[in-house]
Amino acid sequence: MRHHPVQPGDIVDVVAPASATSKTELQMGIKALRKLGLVPRVPKDIFAKSVLFSNSDEKRLHQLKRAVFAPDSNLIWCVRGGYGAIRLMSEIEKWKRPKHSKILLGYSDITTLHVHVNQKWKWPSLHGPLLDRLSRNHLTQAEQKELFGVLYGAQPEVTFKQLRPLNAAARRRRTLHAPVLGGNMTVLQSALGTPSALKPRHCILFFEDTGERPHRVDRMLTQFEQAGWFKHARAVLFGHFQLSDPKDKRNLWHDVIPRFTKAMKIPVLAGLPVGHDPAAQRTLPFNTPAELHLGPHPELIVDSGIRNT
Repeated sequence: MRHHPVQPGDIVDVVAPASATSKTELQMGIKALRKLGLVPRVPKDIFAKSVLFSNSDEKRLHQLKRAVFAPDSNLIWCVRGGYGAIRLMSEIEKWKRPKHSKILLGYSDITTLHVHVNQKWKWPSLHGPLLDRLSRNHLTQAEQKELFGVLYGAQPEVTFKQLRPLNAAARRRRTLHAPVLGGNMTVLQSALGTPSALKPRHCILFFEDTGERPHRVDRMLTQFEQAGWFKHARAVLFGHFQLSDPKDKRNLWHDVIPRFTKAMKIPVLAGLPVGHDPAAQRTLPFNTPAELHLGPHPELIVDSGIRNT
């Protein structure tokens, strides 16, 4: 399945299924969308006073459902990640697949929604900048051009070069054909054992995270391994990891990740400029045809999932 491209003048449904951002950042994001020729549709009560979330579970669920099933929009843009989407999944699991597919855009806690639309509805989606990142001008000119080239159908593929092969399987010259699935590592772990859990069969598994310590990353990778994730995946691809303590960087990349890659029979690579870091905000399509060219200088080419059909 491919989505239709966004057109100038199209409605964009803005939702906050997890945490809130400031009202100022929300307004800046709305202005940025208008400058780009889009028409943002924002619920009047998108934010409420809440300790943890942008709004109550009931309000967030209602706003998301209205956006998902709206017949006059093609793009759902999430304001922020944080935490909260998993609390909605018991109800979302009951929804029937909408007749009209939507482009879902976001990352971090939005990983929960990506997994659902990828697996249950067979939709492509975009692991890409949240609206609050757009409002803060955290995107480089090249990243913004790429994002809107994908959304408007002008860029049918996204190419990632300068990846780092981390084990012998990744250095052996060959090409893998498989969709990219995954997202935030902590969010993926939180769904294990639930109906919303990712089932990583015949895919390129992508991981990124923020605010974690090396031992916690090791714990998550160990749990994924014991859950059998890497028996059926084609490869593992690490994006950006923004650690809670910068001093831990050496422990992660010189201890945790090497120990993991040594045990893996499938290719493991790093260096994808995707994640929470303001300097790593490229757009990564999920659940679309992709080619991973392995060898000394690996390259990933991913279909955008958006074009006129």
